[in-house]
Amino acid sequence: MNTQDTSLETLQDIRRMMEKSSRFISLSGLSGVSAGVFALAGAYTAHSWLGRKYEHGASSGPGRYFVENFDMLIWKLLFLAAAVLALSLSFAFYFTWKKAKKNAVPMWGHSSKKLLINLLIPLVTGGMYVLALLYYGDWLFIAPACLVFYGLALVNASKYTLTDIRYIGLLEIALGLFNMFWPDYSLYFWAVGFGVLHIIYGLIMWWKYDRN
Repeated sequence: MNTQDTSLETLQDIRRMMEKSSRFISLSGLSGVSAGVFALAGAYTAHSWLGRKYEHGASSGPGRYFVENFDMLIWKLLFLAAAVLALSLSFAFYFTWKKAKKNAVPMWGHSSKKLLINLLIPLVTGGMYVLALLYYGDWLFIAPACLVFYGLALVNASKYTLTDIRYIGLLEIALGLFNMFWPDYSLYFWAVGFGVLHIIYGLIMWWKYDRN
């Protein structure tokens, strides 16, 4: 190996070390797959609940439900969403921890802190907005808001992790914007955004970064 090849290899090593120090690269593709599976399971469960409509009686919200049934349904859907989120986060933490341990890199460091902060700013903002919609009983744009703010969070955090995250964030934003004009199909948009896109992204990430 001549001096030029040695210098080139050294520069490549330095570049990889700088990338590791400035970006959190331990995100696992399996985290996306598991989150997508849980989201699709949650969407299927919600669809089965929403399909049980009453053809008669007073309507108090989307679809024709009796008042007491509609109020109970809302609480069930909120609990379901919380369960899906908790499971997704738990499995994401596990797979990320496992990959970080395998690659002998710290899971909690300067880059992961920056990633978390930039992820949480749009997420917390969107969460407050969704809570306000719930408080005022405006259900129409809850699903679109979840998709848009989640997409903004991914785009904002992509500067500190794998750049592929940016593309799924842009797709989530686009889905949310389209969903605003077809709110009757919110559950389907939600299933595609949080379910299908996560699975596709996870498989791509696994193929590119994890399988070897």
